Amino acid sequence: MTETHQQDVKNAVRTAVKSGTDVHQQVKDITLKALTAHQLDTENIKSVTETVINGINEGMTNHGEHGKEVFNQAATALDDALAIAAEASTLAIEEAASKVNEYSEHDFNDAIKDIRDMEGLFLDTFEKVAKSSGQVVSGIVNDFIAHSRQSGTAVGEQTLIALDALKDLPKISAEVIVSSTVATASTLAKIGSGILLGIAESLQSSHSRK
Repeated sequence: MTETHQQDVKNAVRTAVKSGTDVHQQVKDITLKALTAHQLDTENIKSVTETVINGINEGMTNHGEHGKEVFNQAATALDDALAIAAEASTLAIEEAASKVNEYSEHDFNDAIKDIRDMEGLFLDTFEKVAKSSGQVVSGIVNDFIAHSRQSGTAVGEQTLIALDALKDLPKISAEVIVSSTVATASTLAKIGSGILLGIAESLQSSHSRK
C-alpha cells in the first residue's frame, strides 16, 4: 500500500467506526476493497490489517457504553474479510496446483505458510494497538483478544479448512522441478487477488440487493 492509500483506508475505517452505524458491513467492505487494490501477498495483507486496526482504534471515541459493541462489530468485520482472503489464497493454490510444472514446491510452501500465519497476524496486531491505546479501549481490545484466543476466529477457522484442503499438496508438488520455474509466488498472489476480487464483488452485489 502506498502511504496515500493507507491514509485513505484508515480515514474510511475511522469514519465508519465513529458513525456507529452498520459498522460491520462498512469495515468489511473497506477491508476487502483495500486487499484487492494490490496482489494478495503477505506484505499487502499485513499492511491492510495494520491500517484497518489503526483506523478502528482512532474511531473508538465518544461511544461510551456502546464502545464494546462498536469495536466488536469492526473487529469481526476485519476477521471476516481476512477469512475471505484466506479462502481466496487457498483457491489460488489449488488452481496453481493443477499446473504443477509451472511452480516450485517453495512457492506453494510459502503460500501455505502465509495462510497459516494470518490468524496470528490478526490477533498480534490488535495486541500491539491495545498497548498504545487508552485504558478503556485497551480493556475492550484485550477482552476481544482473550475471547478470540479461547473461542477462535473466522480467519482461524478458514485456515483450518484451507490446511485440510491443501494437505495432499506436497504429494503433488513433489513432482515439481524447483529451479527454473516459469511462475512464481508473485503469480500466485495475483491469482489470489483476482479470486478475492470476484468474491468481494459477489458479496457486494448480494448485500446491495438486500
